Amino acid sequence: MLSHLLNPAMSDATTSAAVADNNIAAPTLPPADYMASWKNMALLIQLRWIAVVGQILTIAVVRLGFNIALPLVPMFLVLCGLIALNLGSIFWLKEHKVVTSASLFVVLVLDVSALTAQLYLSGGATNPFIFLYLLQVTLAAVLLDARLTTAIVAIACVSFAGLTVYYQPIILPGHAAEELFQLHIVGMFICFVLDAALLVVFVSRITRNLRERDAHLAALKQHAAEEDHIVRMGLLASGAAHELGTPLSSLSVILGDWRRVPSLAADPVMLQEIDEMQAEVGRCKAIVTGILLSAGEARGEAPSVTTVNAFLDELVSEWRAARSATTLSYGNAFGLNLAIVSDSALKQVIFTVLDNAFEASPNWIGFVAERDGEMLVLRISDAGPGFAPEMLAKFGKPYQSSKGKLGGGLGLFLVVNAVRKLGGAVNARNLPQGGAAVTLNLPLASLAIGARGHVQ
Repeated sequence: MLSHLLNPAMSDATTSAAVADNNIAAPTLPPADYMASWKNMALLIQLRWIAVVGQILTIAVVRLGFNIALPLVPMFLVLCGLIALNLGSIFWLKEHKVVTSASLFVVLVLDVSALTAQLYLSGGATNPFIFLYLLQVTLAAVLLDARLTTAIVAIACVSFAGLTVYYQPIILPGHAAEELFQLHIVGMFICFVLDAALLVVFVSRITRNLRERDAHLAALKQHAAEEDHIVRMGLLASGAAHELGTPLSSLSVILGDWRRVPSLAADPVMLQEIDEMQAEVGRCKAIVTGILLSAGEARGEAPSVTTVNAFLDELVSEWRAARSATTLSYGNAFGLNLAIVSDSALKQVIFTVLDNAFEASPNWIGFVAERDGEMLVLRISDAGPGFAPEMLAKFGKPYQSSKGKLGGGLGLFLVVNAVRKLGGAVNARNLPQGGAAVTLNLPLASLAIGARGHVQ
């Protein structure tokens, strides 16, 4: 039947198209393999609706146009079964966000059964649309694994063989044998055209689904590799912090002894330099202590409560004091304040971006904090040479640095991954007037406390 031609093939081809074009997605994203199957199931559902409409039109044309008697009641019962299957599939798909290959197999078996029933009622193997089984086999080959595809092939072959023996013949009154043969040829031609068209649509749409799945899997693998890299760096940083504790303490003791040496104590210039060295050693010890305290510590344990504005103001003051930088232009346009947890990791992330900007542009750095809906937007700009095109193309990847240092380029890599962990994103661009800008977009929900209450 022409109508059932639309059933299996169109149900798969067009659904995939619609899912891909409309970007249908489950509310909770399952793994990439399951997500692709979810889209393919949605594809089958949409195309089955087209099949139902096509079957109704075909039955009407054959009955009213050619005045051919058909078993209308059984054929419409099959149509009702397809409608019930689609309604049940829609409800099931809303309740289940994970669609397995077994689910797709069951649906395709039901489609083959419906096609077999309609062909049985309309001439069996003598029906020119008997080759629509090839569409079912093609769908199975693309959507299922080899074992389930073999099962579909076996079911289709058994059904075809059975229809050569068991079927209800169609009586075509008032037509000679030659005319009947011509009608059969026309039917086969229509079947071929529809088969070809549906295969093109189907393959292109499903291929797009598979490409999206493969791209998602590749991204997950990349993220896993980056996570492994970060873990190894964290272990090395913790080990280095433990090892650095002893020499830093020794340096502090030595500098204290130097202050008591008479020849050095009588020299104001030397005393000033000793004081500066002690300050830098103290800063190094504070950094090492911070690494040891935060290593392996989950965010939110023993939290330090603050607000967005206080956190940013304190961060800027601390950075200016540590770097002796007076060229930082700071503007806070966040607006209504918000209680958050003071996150040392986030502070270090912002410090890293500020340090990079300071190295590129010692004479001027711009730092602006804004609020965009439920996002905290931090924009750090400089007047330096900007990013090289190859660096922008691989922004956030490890060992992408313009400084030429061995092992360089890890700062922005850690920044991107730390912000991504908070559900945010980092963007970098070169400014038209020169220089570069790095923008950190952070969801306030990942920083705020409890119900995200506002504070005055």
